[in-house]
Amino acid sequence: MMESILRVCDGLPERRVKPDETLLVEGDASSRLYVLIEGELEVSSNGVQISTQSEPGSIFGEMAALLEVPHTATVKGFRHSRVYVVDNAAEFLRTHPEITFFVTKLLARRLKGATDYLADVKRQFEDQKGHFAMVDAVLASLLHQQDEECTLGSDRDPASST
Repeated sequence: MMESILRVCDGLPERRVKPDETLLVEGDASSRLYVLIEGELEVSSNGVQISTQSEPGSIFGEMAALLEVPHTATVKGFRHSRVYVVDNAAEFLRTHPEITFFVTKLLARRLKGATDYLADVKRQFEDQKGHFAMVDAVLASLLHQQDEECTLGSDRDPASST
């Protein structure tokens, strides 16, 4: 699948990225999407490294584009890299269903991982009271949210709400 993503992107503008050079800033709004051609990029949230990605065809900025919210993570160069630049991410995803299907599968895997993790936390702490009791509400929200519109943020961090 990654090779087909790169084929679709062939001809798009490219950008060279140096180590520590920032592509996307958590909390900033942009309509950009990046597709990794080669190299390695770091993804972080709240200053904590979440992962590094080196697989050609990896996509960055998809959540902000699909949800029409500011970026949910910071993406910067980990090693010298090259990326394709998509200036209008939402339009690109609307007109390239094969890439949108890939992104959908990617997001479903992330949701499954988060749900599995929260279910495990619930099992481990089911006899605890306090903030662990809210895991039920979080799981219910993740599994049953059908609204087209959603509100991001946290009661603990009201400034992060949209």
